[in-house]
Amino acid sequence: MLSGFMSAFRTPDLRKKIFYTLGIIAIYRLGVAIPTPGVDYGNIQFCAAQATDVNTAFQVLNLFSGGALLQLSIFALGIMPYITASIIVQLLRVLIPRFETLHKEGADGQAKLTQYTRYITVGFAALQSASFITLARNDVFFQNCPVPIIPDQSWHIITMMVLTMTAGTVLIMWLGERITERGVGNGMSLMIFTSIAASFPAAAVTIATSSNGVQNSIIVAVVILIVIAAVVYIEQSQRRIPVQYAKRMVGRKTLGGSSTYIPIKINMAGIIPVIFASSLLMLPTIITQFAGDDPNEFIQWLEFNVARPGSALNIVLYALLIIFFAYFYTAITFNPDDVADNMKKYGGFVPGIRPGAPTADFLNYVLSRITAAGSLYLAIVALVPTIVFIALGLNPNIPFGGASILILVGVGLDTVKRIQSQLEQRHYEGFLK
Repeated sequence: MLSGFMSAFRTPDLRKKIFYTLGIIAIYRLGVAIPTPGVDYGNIQFCAAQATDVNTAFQVLNLFSGGALLQLSIFALGIMPYITASIIVQLLRVLIPRFETLHKEGADGQAKLTQYTRYITVGFAALQSASFITLARNDVFFQNCPVPIIPDQSWHIITMMVLTMTAGTVLIMWLGERITERGVGNGMSLMIFTSIAASFPAAAVTIATSSNGVQNSIIVAVVILIVIAAVVYIEQSQRRIPVQYAKRMVGRKTLGGSSTYIPIKINMAGIIPVIFASSLLMLPTIITQFAGDDPNEFIQWLEFNVARPGSALNIVLYALLIIFFAYFYTAITFNPDDVADNMKKYGGFVPGIRPGAPTADFLNYVLSRITAAGSLYLAIVALVPTIVFIALGLNPNIPFGGASILILVGVGLDTVKRIQSQLEQRHYEGFLK
């Protein structure tokens, strides 16, 4: 691996891409530390130091923004509005035939879908920034804080804050696209990777200073290593379905006759089911937050049994939602009928399976069983670290959780593979032997 890194830096254009990516990440981290105009940064630091408990939903959102949300910085929303917009555009392909047509048109159609994603991102960013500013004005971020986070709450100050946070999200989106086009790896994924990784030092200090700090640190380290090994193994595992292409005569040339395979990953949905499940489980927390000081019995039951991390019902719902969304997202991203039609169009077939509908049924059979294993894997990886942290008396939302590890390892593997593919084009050995 060390020789692979040395080879990467010895290649002028690849070295330029790596430094370009690191420069944009540095700009992103700088924006996280710049407060939004109208926010009293000193009061925020005071409230954060005095706060004994922060709402679970805001802890998760703050993790994905790299700590920018609770500081109300210009990048407070992070990249989540863009991720949400991208997921919605993908879901709309099922409901709107025009979106599915654009998806099949190739580069031109994908460019239009990307433009729609940008427009939706701006709308989500404006809505979320207004919501978070309202929550900050009502002392929801840091309850019972004696000093105001936003001293001047006049309409023009609030409007300027909404515009600033929205513009910050647009800038993050632009920076991520620049990494994708001119840097190394997927820009949006690297933004989330950076945000989560930036929270590691504080989380490590929290674990080390807790009761039984040394023992907890050793247990957490062992759990993290086991989860990382499992994630690396499963994420690179795939079922290869053999495909044979029949020979065809085109003029005097013979085409086809080759053999290939369809790679079906065990985890086709990636991290999306975990993000969906986490987002839905935030709703009961937000409902209980707005219930006031004297909630009714149902709100109290909801807060104790559903919204509270570590409760039996919360864990069961989390696992079931992950499994459901794993099947749902796999179904909209991999269409066995389209794959079977394309194979039939170009003279391909699975050995022992008739082309057309029988091939689609076979692919659907294989996909459903692989997705069952993949969804259980996602649920186990997402829950095991959380359960261990709760058993140790630690905060279940620290960045060493299952969802965070899935994102970090997945993005890391993808980035290494992209660098290695460029090294192999130049006849270098690369990272992976």
